[in-house]
Amino acid sequence: MTISIGIVGCGSFAQSFIPLFQHHPLVHRLALCDINSSRLADNARKYQVQETYADFETICRSDLDALVIMTQPWLHAPQAIQALDSGKCVYSAVPVISLPSGDEMLQWCDRLIEAVCRSGRHYMMGETSYYRCEAMYGRRMAAQGAFGHFVHAQGSYLHDVDSPCSLREVCMRRHGDEWNLSLSGNTPMHYPTHSTGGLRSVMNAHVTKISALGHIIPGDDWHRPDTVHRNPFGNEVALCRMSNGATAEIREFRKVGHIGFENFSIYGTEASLVSVPPEDSAALWTTRSSITPLTSEDMRDVLPEDVMAAFNQAMPHNPYGGHGGSHAFMVHEFVEAVQQDRLPAIHAWAAVRYLAPGIMAHKSAMRDGELLDVPDWGDPPQR
Repeated sequence: MTISIGIVGCGSFAQSFIPLFQHHPLVHRLALCDINSSRLADNARKYQVQETYADFETICRSDLDALVIMTQPWLHAPQAIQALDSGKCVYSAVPVISLPSGDEMLQWCDRLIEAVCRSGRHYMMGETSYYRCEAMYGRRMAAQGAFGHFVHAQGSYLHDVDSPCSLREVCMRRHGDEWNLSLSGNTPMHYPTHSTGGLRSVMNAHVTKISALGHIIPGDDWHRPDTVHRNPFGNEVALCRMSNGATAEIREFRKVGHIGFENFSIYGTEASLVSVPPEDSAALWTTRSSITPLTSEDMRDVLPEDVMAAFNQAMPHNPYGGHGGSHAFMVHEFVEAVQQDRLPAIHAWAAVRYLAPGIMAHKSAMRDGELLDVPDWGDPPQR
């Protein structure tokens, strides 16, 4: 049995995913949806897709099996819930949602879990750090007990607001002609999935307590208390207590002279896995007596032969896709989970565990580092 999928949002980010979903051996039908009629027509022509939808409500009424949500972050949770309630399985780009209010984001986490339980449909968040090569390798080594007891982890997401992937431009697209500096100031810790996802997945543990501090950059025209986000911090750093007893440090930087990366390192009593910048290149597996350099090919999981052949056909110059070669694995995981009617690896309960620590970290930073409990929705119920 194969499945049908609709991709919602045909912007620049979707370009890395449309060919992979379209060519996956378990997908027999692909549809596209975008409110921008010219963009929708251009993509339908580019990818030779016959089935298109001009708005989200219409595609939710279709008989497609699943929807892939590639819209802006503030739309993710509302659209995911609407799709789930319409009987569709859902793949959502990260994060669950991004809004100025942390309390409102936590409310959307509640609503997402309720919608998954109510609908009986599957939800998966497309968190890239879960399928980076070092995360795959780390999970394999953790399953063997090679780390010993986990001691500490570090996770980082460095993305300057004026980098080539400009956060200023995202804000302008959101507000159009109404955009001005008073609407800027995205909160770094409200987008924490890239810094928390890899280390959380390898340790199979979640954050229980968190303390954070923020950095106010002199003359910052983007992060200011008079913006809609009321956030003065361009960079935020948090120290966490994990559910397995280990500690972790997460860094979210939006004002930094760096080309940008997302990575993590994990330290155990018997061995450690250390990422080596620049991203996508290598890592080190080290014990007390040895250091083993690892390449991406050393660490990467193996996709099924027919899937790899299809992705090579779809994207011959880069079949694994971007973000450390994670795209191909995220697509395959979602398609296979829907086709097999099983829980995806990054299900709703995992997704909110990636997001909630960042929300509480920013609350802590606004309170000068106060140690706060992180809300938790538990594990998914047994089906």
